[in-house]
Amino acid sequence: MNKFERQSRHPADQQALPDAVAGELSKVPTEVLDISDAPPIAPKAPLTPSEVRTILMSLLLTMFLAALDQTIVATALPTIGRQFGDVSNLSWVITAYLLASTAVAPVFGTLSDIYGRRAMIITALSLFIAGSILCALAPNMPVLILARGLQGLGGGGIMPIVQTVISDVVSPRERGQYQAYFSGVWMAAGIGGPVLGGVFAEHLHWSMIFWINVPLGIASLAMLLPKMAKIPVFHRRRRIDWLGGVLLMASAVVFMLVLTWGGNRYLWLSPTIVAMVGASAALALAFVWQSGKAEEPFLPLSLLGGTVVPYAMLAGGCALGAMLGLTVHLPLYYEVVYHLSASEAGLGLIPLAAISTFGAAFAGRTMARVRHYKRVAIIGTLCATLMGIALATTVLPLWALLVLLSGFALGLGTAFPVSVVSIQNSVARSQVGTITGAMNFFRALMASFTVAAFSAILLMALGADISLVAERRGPVNSIPAADMIVAFRYVFGAATAMIACAALCMIVMEEKPLAGPAKPVEMAE
Repeated sequence: MNKFERQSRHPADQQALPDAVAGELSKVPTEVLDISDAPPIAPKAPLTPSEVRTILMSLLLTMFLAALDQTIVATALPTIGRQFGDVSNLSWVITAYLLASTAVAPVFGTLSDIYGRRAMIITALSLFIAGSILCALAPNMPVLILARGLQGLGGGGIMPIVQTVISDVVSPRERGQYQAYFSGVWMAAGIGGPVLGGVFAEHLHWSMIFWINVPLGIASLAMLLPKMAKIPVFHRRRRIDWLGGVLLMASAVVFMLVLTWGGNRYLWLSPTIVAMVGASAALALAFVWQSGKAEEPFLPLSLLGGTVVPYAMLAGGCALGAMLGLTVHLPLYYEVVYHLSASEAGLGLIPLAAISTFGAAFAGRTMARVRHYKRVAIIGTLCATLMGIALATTVLPLWALLVLLSGFALGLGTAFPVSVVSIQNSVARSQVGTITGAMNFFRALMASFTVAAFSAILLMALGADISLVAERRGPVNSIPAADMIVAFRYVFGAATAMIACAALCMIVMEEKPLAGPAKPVEMAE
């Protein structure tokens, strides 16, 4: 028995891989599967159900930390700006975290395949906790911005590592239902984060939004680390192409700055933005060149090809982008068209955020029981496309709009577990971390691009100043409801086009058999 065979036999895959999967593995270039430099891996006793539950609970808590920090800060920003007497740089409190977390996602994914999940989860959580402490103690705005960047380095590593650890513990067939639990974590953070941020800033102190991360992070480490030693090991030591990693991160940071500043600080066609786009493209091309010549590329470009990964990545990115793009802009629609208050507009986002979790849960459970698992995502995204067409072409009372948004979110949510599991199921076990980090990196870029694109569409339709729309002040509140309805038809149309693209990708994507125990329902099918 060779070393690769020893690696593939772990508690999550008690049964042998299906013949189709074995056939696909035989087609993978030998240099991809070569682990001759890896040390022998001692067999581990199977994880008990209790240990699996403990690991999953700690992973849920870890994910909650990263999700909460992206939603809890926004409502406290005015209080922070007043205390430091600096409102002009307030947006950098959000931007610094976003830039850092997006850039390091593929780094942590790749390093987890080289040094192991335990080392990387400790590193990510330690950076996150240290950054939170520095944020809470920050004496001025520049220190707070730098500390948020440090916190983003840790937060950006949490997501890919958590998803990779799940892949080590749970077989692909059963993994989708656990992905749905993590969607629920994001929903809870999305709803509870702004409320907690407002309560802390108004009744306690704004620093509490960062101090709360310390006990939660320590508790997560205390729960997870004792069990990590029993998790099957699939990483292998190899040389790191640091130049490739730096080029990829630099290209991402410049591109994110373009999306952040374009149409806001600078006009989209200004020399600064055009130069930054050119710099980002040049860095990306340099990364591709470096990956082609390196013996051990930081992110092997061959992983991004094939009949599964590109389609699953695009489907998941389009679905997430459509949801976040609408989440950012719908409150303005609610306030102008339906005359809701800011808090009522926030409540109006619950159908979009919450119902998508039910779609993800349904798709995840279906994946564990049927052979043709991508059908649920195809049906879901096609139904979401029909709902989006209705949103874009009709004027509805508020209750009907919320019903259509719920149906849109339900169908959209089915794409998330199917895309994640399909991607992880299509690569060798020693490369799951790398491909998971790349997936999160692409999704973050896609989400940021969509938010910027929806803003540009809205502003072109309204002919308004972006700063007024973003801050919802001045003439924005006096925009006629009829004009806003017409403008949002284009926004809803763009969201519909994105979810239709996700449906098309799901149709085209190859449906490889999932490794894991078969279910009675599947046998009957």
